[in-house]
Amino acid sequence: MGISWDEFYKEEAPVKKEEKIAEPRVAEVSEEVKQAVEAPVQTESTQNVPTEDVTSEVMQNIENYTTKKDPSEDDLQKVREKMDEVLQGRVQVGQKAMINSKADLNQLVPFKYKWAWEKYLDGTANHWMPQEINMTADIALWKAADGLTEDERMIVKRSLGFFSTADSLVANNVVLAIYKHITNPECRQYLLRQAFEEAIHTHAYQYCIESLSMDEGEIFNMYREVPCVEAKAAWALKYTKELEDSSFETGTPENDKTFLANLIAFYCVLEGMFFYCGFSQILSMGRRNKMTGVSEQFQYIMRDESMHVNFGIDMINSIINENPHIWDEEMQKRASDMIVEGTELEVNYAKDTMPRGVLGMNAKMMEEYLQYVCNRRLAQINLPEAYPGAKYPPSMQWMSEIMDLRKEKNFFETRVIEYQVGGSLQFDD
Repeated sequence: MGISWDEFYKEEAPVKKEEKIAEPRVAEVSEEVKQAVEAPVQTESTQNVPTEDVTSEVMQNIENYTTKKDPSEDDLQKVREKMDEVLQGRVQVGQKAMINSKADLNQLVPFKYKWAWEKYLDGTANHWMPQEINMTADIALWKAADGLTEDERMIVKRSLGFFSTADSLVANNVVLAIYKHITNPECRQYLLRQAFEEAIHTHAYQYCIESLSMDEGEIFNMYREVPCVEAKAAWALKYTKELEDSSFETGTPENDKTFLANLIAFYCVLEGMFFYCGFSQILSMGRRNKMTGVSEQFQYIMRDESMHVNFGIDMINSIINENPHIWDEEMQKRASDMIVEGTELEVNYAKDTMPRGVLGMNAKMMEEYLQYVCNRRLAQINLPEAYPGAKYPPSMQWMSEIMDLRKEKNFFETRVIEYQVGGSLQFDD
């Protein structure tokens, strides 16, 4: 399964059918979604699972009541009673929803969001562990007096300092804020996989820090003590805290908007923006045959993160499609402002970590690229560009090459294939 930097989110390049990675959907109802609501899902794995027909008399009675222009309280009570009756039986595709669904969460099939299950399967096929990466060359280079410049050393420290905490923030947000409010079992299945992958990423950063004999107190406290790192972590943390309140529940327009804002913060900004500068810096080192073990782990992590963001964008757009009333002008402006804020924080991080040109990059070049990425994030949730005309800088085309796993065949042919567990990754020649 090939991933280029420009393919970091799959909508940026065509995805071949056999790779089975669904592109993020824009915020509009597709014919596929309409059909999924109107009829039971028929797939190879679920076609033999018995389900009640959504056209049954009970379901039609509910439809007749809920489509009344001005239903009376008696009509609504009949709907509640009929729905309770339906919920006691087998789960219908039409009962499933991303949030605020009353369908049985313990029943995985029938699938409403087949893309979520496919992403789960892809994730399990991509399993890896940090200890499998050889850090010998990195250790020797790090210890050598003339191995790295001071600017390069700072970049390694800042990257490990931010990411070692960032993936913990993401994992905590998945477990404490997102999981309990997503009311769809196939999406929850992927969220469990994502939480595990975030733990592997944190493990990878700790493995790098320990292998290089870094000051763990210095690195792990950067999110408290280094302003450009602290600013990004604090920005994300406030969105988790809004949902950590045990009394918080979705189900009202205000709370549904708060939950949607959390998803946008973590999938479009933290994982979809805050990783770009640090990852490009470390990958540039690997390209120059420096810190190759750290760079190799960042390549694995980047592959995982690309799937996380694709999944998150699909969740966001599904919620918008199913709850169009919360995607009003105010919410759209709020979402746009959040993504622009995240872009500005990442630009500030680039300026702080690259006060001078280093590794063939500089802060101005990175700012241009981040504005391009910002436009892409906005477009993924059907919002207008914030930086009209921003383009992929030609001077950074090397990132597409270094992140194209199909072209890095020697790198992956011995390792990734070993990670197949009941699945298969295909590499094109």
